[in-house]
Amino acid sequence: MVVSDDEYAPDASDDDIDAHRVSKRGKSSGNGVGNDGITDGFNEVRRTWEDVEEGEDGTITKTIDSLLQQGKRKRTLKDTTPLQRGIIRHLIVIMDLSAAMTEKDLRPTRYLLTIRYCEEFVIEFFEQNPISQLGILGMQDGLAVRVSDMSGNPSDHISNLQALRKEEPKGQPSLQNALDMARATLFHAPSHGTREILLLFGSLLSSDPGDIHTTITSLVASHINTTVIGLSAQVAICLTLVKRTNPHSNPQKHYNVALDEVNYRELIMCLATPPEAHTQQATSVEDSNASSLLMMGFPSRVTDPKPSLCACHSRPTSGGYLCSRCSSKVCSLPTTCPACSLTLILSTHLARSYHHLFPLQNWKTVSWSRASSDTHWHKTLCFGCQTPFPTHPTTTTATTTSKHLPIAKLPTKPPLSDARNAESASTDPSTAFLHNTSTRAATKKREDDQTVSESGRYACGSCGEFFCVDCDVFCHEIVHNCPGCLSRGG
Repeated sequence: MVVSDDEYAPDASDDDIDAHRVSKRGKSSGNGVGNDGITDGFNEVRRTWEDVEEGEDGTITKTIDSLLQQGKRKRTLKDTTPLQRGIIRHLIVIMDLSAAMTEKDLRPTRYLLTIRYCEEFVIEFFEQNPISQLGILGMQDGLAVRVSDMSGNPSDHISNLQALRKEEPKGQPSLQNALDMARATLFHAPSHGTREILLLFGSLLSSDPGDIHTTITSLVASHINTTVIGLSAQVAICLTLVKRTNPHSNPQKHYNVALDEVNYRELIMCLATPPEAHTQQATSVEDSNASSLLMMGFPSRVTDPKPSLCACHSRPTSGGYLCSRCSSKVCSLPTTCPACSLTLILSTHLARSYHHLFPLQNWKTVSWSRASSDTHWHKTLCFGCQTPFPTHPTTTTATTTSKHLPIAKLPTKPPLSDARNAESASTDPSTAFLHNTSTRAATKKREDDQTVSESGRYACGSCGEFFCVDCDVFCHEIVHNCPGCLSRGG
């Protein structure tokens, strides 16, 4: 007979089983509050299938198109306040390569998903910051390993990240060793650029050889800003690291824990935008004027009849770029000349970094009343791609009214809290005034925060031209300019 710690229990009835069953949540009493007084949010089930509206043709094509437009429009609605930003960035990405990354709560595993997102981040980082530098470090077996050296070539970083797929995460991470290596890498970064560290931390502990608070103090003295993305839970030392290295910002902006795969990608990709530059007190007049001017070279591409060695990799190449100062040949741009340390870029790189300082303003949605007014009724085509806009619905009032209501969806009773508020508002005049004011304010806010235009038109606030949602996304994410404003200004 197999030895077991559990005692034998005879067959029990359903009532006996329910009486001895332990629930992790308080039993709901019908008003959304458990026995312990804590609101049971798990009882509130959102039936998303009831929000789907059936069109006149009997399909849900209109609902699907609306959801697609919401996803496109959401990417363009960003904070467009002109701020001083560091367009020349020096970023070190620290990846957790410990045994904690073998967990499968993020599919396929934390390790493989982090590598894939890092590859996408490298491409997006150099797309948004073409004159910046990036390096990649790792933490495993209590040591800090160098994955990719600091450089401005995204191909080198991606190839080194792909090589990590053949390895397995192991050991414990050492946060102190990784931060020390990152600080040593950023020590020689020029003062006119930013010094940043992005930590992708999947473990709940750190195996450090010494006092990590001393390392954090050194990071603060070196003016290095740190951002942490956790994969398990919030760790106290990471929160302390973020608070001390970002004294002018909210810690919640620099330390987040990924909820799922989509949220993890959003947290990483939002770091491609240059951070806000905070003014630091200069120690002397020479330090305050040291970064006022930056010398750069704009070389032209040359093709040699015979291969020659490049100064960056010492490899025989036929084409390349000659340094404007010492005529040394480099393979690709942007980079720093290995011979004279001159920053070599193209004019297009500088222009792509410039749009962060003066971002394109968000375009506003256009209602049917404005689109059919006497001033704008003739604008039936998108100003950018000349795609016809949808026509104004000409159905009857009854059809239009029923069109906005979900089919086969009965009106529901208002929540208990709303009913009590309405009852109290009807008895007290002052309360009724405040209730109506708050209701109008909430309605106005929902109209201002509307992401999808009912007419399919989006208007530029400067030139007043109408654009479709695809041109809206293209102009805000790729071109960073308004075609209507450029045509009038030219």
